[in-house]
Amino acid sequence: MAIVLAIANQKGGVGKTTTAVNLSAALKTIKKRVLLIDIDPQGNATMGCGIDKNKLSNSTCELLLGECSIEESITYSDAVDIDVIPSNTDLITAEIALLQNSHSEYKLKEALAIVDDNYDYVIIDCPPSLNMLTINAFTASNGIIIPMQCEYYALEGLSALMQTIEKIQATTNASLKITGLVRTMYDVRNNLSNEVSVQLQQYFSSKVFKTIIPRNVKLAEAPSHGQAAINYARSSKGSISYVSLASEVVRKTTILIN
Repeated sequence: MAIVLAIANQKGGVGKTTTAVNLSAALKTIKKRVLLIDIDPQGNATMGCGIDKNKLSNSTCELLLGECSIEESITYSDAVDIDVIPSNTDLITAEIALLQNSHSEYKLKEALAIVDDNYDYVIIDCPPSLNMLTINAFTASNGIIIPMQCEYYALEGLSALMQTIEKIQATTNASLKITGLVRTMYDVRNNLSNEVSVQLQQYFSSKVFKTIIPRNVKLAEAPSHGQAAINYARSSKGSISYVSLASEVVRKTTILIN
């Protein structure tokens, strides 16, 4: 049975896609079977896995619209060595269509049930907004990982996300939980980063991952090569941090399912 984790934050630019791609790659290195789903019309996770989003036969769009099976939507990424359900701007069409249909918030959950035994982890890269795509991701997920940049508006954005999660728990997925908050693009020399980090630990205690993802040149460069950091620069600080995060995720989710 796969553990499904949505990577989400309603604030953009916090390292959401970087976390989705690199956590997926890191889980694969510790012998987990991984499926990465790009449910963001920008298709950045798709490109970050070395898949050309402009040349897709089947994608998340066709899957959600019922125009292909989930098996037909899966593409293997040679660059990252994981399975991917890619996306592009066509996904906007799917979002509009889903709004017009009843029971549409369960489309992804129903599709994943077919391949549930094929993977240990399904990682979903969500768009930076609350829409029908995000609702599908949250409805299908066991947990949510929240990447957070430790800056002035971080806690304000987190408050909005918490309200969204509560709405999903009350409607389509009562068992949805926050798996953890991960501090991204962290600069230990920045006093504000340190102050916000302390606040997060005070408010959320055990929900904050011990692993901190630093600002790292190799993490920033890897997507332009269509690779995860662990494939592009295995010994970089960013790569090592995501392997550490993957180990934490496994420990947390093992408790979750047991």
